[in-house]
Order: sequence, then C-alpha cells, then structure tokens
Amino acid sequence: MSYLSLKVIHMLSMIVLFGTGLGSAWYKWMADRSGDVNHIAVTNKQVVLADWLFTTPTVIIQPVSGIALLYVLNIPLTTPWVIWSLGLYAVAGLCWIPVVWLQIKMRNISAQASAMNTALNETYWLYVRTWFWLGVPAFLSMVLIVVLMVFKFG
Repeated sequence: MSYLSLKVIHMLSMIVLFGTGLGSAWYKWMADRSGDVNHIAVTNKQVVLADWLFTTPTVIIQPVSGIALLYVLNIPLTTPWVIWSLGLYAVAGLCWIPVVWLQIKMRNISAQASAMNTALNETYWLYVRTWFWLGVPAFLSMVLIVVLMVFKFG
C-alpha cells in the first residue's frame, strides 16, 4: 500500500475515532444531566452501538496503519515520539476497555429503569462518574498523541 493511501486511512480513522468519542461522550453526558430516564436509555443504547460500529474498528486501524506508515517511512519503533505515542495509546486503551463495560452496564440499567418507569439507581450514577473520569486521561492521551504525530516531539 502506498504512503498516501496509508496516511489517508490513518487520518480518516483518527477523525472518526475523535468524532465518535467526543460526540458520544457529549450526548451521553447531556442525556445524563437531563435526568430523563427514557432519554438516557435511548442515548446509552446509541453510545454502545456507536462504539461497536465506529470506535472499535478505528481502535484497530490506528495502530495498524500507524505502524505501516512507520515501516514505509523507515522510522524505527524506538523513535522517542513513537514510543510516547504508543505508550499514550496504551493508556487510552486501558481506560477505554472498562468504559465499554460501563457503557454496556449503564445501557442495561437505564433500559430496565425506562421499561419499569423507575428512577436510575445509585449504581448507575457511580458508573457515570467512573465513566467520566476514565474518559479524561483517555481523551488527553489521544490529544497528546496527535500533537506528537504532527510535530514529532521527543
């Protein structure tokens, strides 16, 4: 595959990853703030679906296309900005895995509360807080990766 093709795939994948992540987080956060159990349930269902349809493929495409680009450009994996990028990607991934589990749990809890016309329980709100705080280092890691890739710091 050519350098240009790999770069386009890598860039588009990054855009989809950021867009889906930010969009899903924003709409989930706003739905939770609304307190409307039905709205929260529908939003949680869509956030989980978006993660499977968009985030999961891009999480795979990003390192594959990135390492392929390094190979094509003859940049060693031991280059400092590459090591930092891979480390930050691991941090984001270690945050994302429990986030996916939490989103599925929140989807199920909110769907049940919506169906039974009851309030969301304390476990749901504990999951929301945990989900939010896991998102902070994951998001910051991804922003730093983009900075490292663009400016080749380190």
